[in-house]
Parts: sequence; structure tokens; C-alpha cells
Amino acid sequence: MYNEISQLPLVQQSRQGKVRDIYDLGETLLIVSTDRISAFDIVFPTLIPDKGKILNAISVYFFNTTKDIVPNHFITADISEYPVELQRFGEYLEERSMLVKKTRVIPFECIVRGYISGSAWKEYKKSNTIGGMLIAEEMQESQKFPHPLFTPSTKAEKGHDENISYREFMSRMDEPLAVYIKDKSLELYSYAHDLLLKKGIILADTKFEFGTISSEVLLIDELFTPDSSRLWSLEDYEMGKSPKSYDKQFIRDYLENSGWDKQSPPPPLPEEVIEQTRQKYLTILKIITGKEL
Repeated sequence: MYNEISQLPLVQQSRQGKVRDIYDLGETLLIVSTDRISAFDIVFPTLIPDKGKILNAISVYFFNTTKDIVPNHFITADISEYPVELQRFGEYLEERSMLVKKTRVIPFECIVRGYISGSAWKEYKKSNTIGGMLIAEEMQESQKFPHPLFTPSTKAEKGHDENISYREFMSRMDEPLAVYIKDKSLELYSYAHDLLLKKGIILADTKFEFGTISSEVLLIDELFTPDSSRLWSLEDYEMGKSPKSYDKQFIRDYLENSGWDKQSPPPPLPEEVIEQTRQKYLTILKIITGKEL
């Protein structure tokens, strides 16, 4: 389907990301969330059924509910409002795509961490730092920070992203822009953390991406999905342990214990891992939006 849509006259350029296919329509982009899964910056040969629809639905939900905090690129997910040339692909695009404004991407992932986990926990154990910041207090795995931390990284289309300090982040753009992005990232995190906590979910960390149109800064990409966030069960949360989650940490944990060296071609995922991942994603969709596929 990617090749068919790419060859339409209205598509100026197209590219396949790790999970999303992106079609340049001139002033807008068509973003299609596929069922591909990536972990450790590598795309796996196995698909997770309905994953793209789940990511798309959660992003649409949050783009609509956070637009008063920061403007975003979302235009519509209604196929009937797409360019007429795309209508014949409606069955494929339905529920897994959105039409968005085309921006000049600011090439950083803006990560906000409310709890210590994942790569931050590994860095802390090694050097008592997170994102280059010295952490004075003694912490346990999954512990909540006194205040959420902004820990940006470079954004790599291929290969690994690189964690950088906030000082380095500021040095790579105008200071007012860096401050604005940091402040809005923290505000978005706080909004979603408080909202999800009422639904029995801890938003441990997440990442944002931004772009610009002229001087306007827009939130882009995806938002608070189980691909871009750590989403823990509040009921099962216990400091010092890795909590039950509704995100792709389940796949990361499986791979860490599978014997895969993260260098050779990625192995296909077992059927039970695929189905358990799908169920986790379906569960968090219902918890967040109240909807089912």
C-alpha cells in the first residue's frame, strides 16, 4: 500500500519511519501509523495487529485535549475530509491515519521523566547522573522525582538517538525557543500525568517532538502513546521494582532476556508476545479514551 500511495501525483515525497509512513502533500502531511514495532531503535519483522489504529486514536485524543496548552499539527482524521485522490484508500487509512500541517521539524526528542526508569535508571546507577544532571539524593528504581526532569535527546531517523544535556540543547537553537519547548514539555507532562492518575495509570515518562511554521511552534508526531511513553498500573506500583506496564516495555523486557545481542538482525517475536502486547495496547486505549476498536 505504501508504494501505491507514494505514486499518487499529489504526493511530493514519501518516507517510511520506524513505525509511521509519511506522505508529503505540499502544505500538509498524511501520517499513517502502521502495525510495525520497534525496540532499541530497531524495527522488528513482526507486526502487532491493530497497533497503528491504537496509536492513532490515542494521539488524536490528546491532540484534541491539549491544544489549549500548545498548538499542534493535527488537522483531521476524518477520511471524508482528505484530498479526493486518497479516498480510494479509505479502507486502509481508516482509523490509522491523520492529516496534519507540515512543519519544519526541530530535530530533538523532548523527553520528560517523572519517575526514574529505563535508560535513566541505568545511567543513574552508573554515574549518579540523569541526562548529565547530578542527582544528589539516593533513589530506587521507579521512584518519583521531586519534580519532573526535562532530558532531551537528538532525533535519529536511523540508528540510535543521543542523550544530551539541557545546556547542549540550548546551544543548538535560540535560547527563547529552547526555554519555550522545555516549559511546554513539562506543562504537557503534568497535564497528562494528573489526568491519567485519576484513571489508575502512572505516566512515568514520555517524549514530545516539535516543529515550526514561520515563527509558530507546533507539537507534532505522536502524543502519550504506549510507543512514546511508559504507562504503569497505579494499583501495582511499588518503588524498587519495575511495575506492570501498558506499553512496549513488555517487548523490551522479553528481548533483554531472549539472548538477542541487539546487533544481529532482530528475531521474529513469538505469538504469545505479540498477543500480550496487543492486549496491553487495547487496554490502555480503553482506559485513556473509553473506546474500543
